[in-house]
Amino acid sequence: MSSLCDPQHAPVGDVGAALLMIDSRLKQIYDGSVEADPEQQALVDQFIASLDAAEAEAVLDGTCTLIFMFMKWLRAAYEDHDEDVIEVVVSNLVASMRMMPKSFRSETIPTMAGLLVAAANGLSPNLWREQFGDWTQDEMNPLEATTVLLAEHVNRITDDQTFAARMIADVLARQVCD
Repeated sequence: MSSLCDPQHAPVGDVGAALLMIDSRLKQIYDGSVEADPEQQALVDQFIASLDAAEAEAVLDGTCTLIFMFMKWLRAAYEDHDEDVIEVVVSNLVASMRMMPKSFRSETIPTMAGLLVAAANGLSPNLWREQFGDWTQDEMNPLEATTVLLAEHVNRITDDQTFAARMIADVLARQVCD
């Protein structure tokens, strides 16, 4: 029997827009910037402000798709080394979240950890979250930060600062070509 949270039932969303936002944050981190580049932040803010409700939801779904794809890749990578992705990745990211109180209010950490565990178990993060009601405004920054942390984890274990974004871009390109 298929789960209600099976990824086949989930909207993919606007993965391209979500990837651009996450990649922008990663570049900021790798450049060593504590604060966002004002020009870059203005562009991101302008983009977000231009979205209507359906488009914003599509970016939200796209962000959850990124979480799913990163966790799927990480699960395979860790299984190749006889390690459990939940034990290694989720515990590592939760520890990181707890050290970032400006990005992660303590009450959002269980939700973000739940998204990661759902994805690690092959479930759709956005459908898993949907069980608990609508997303809240307080969850938006932690969702973005969780996705950035996850992408950075992928980049770190591949020793390639662009691997996560390139991996997703390659998948998107194959989908367009098919």
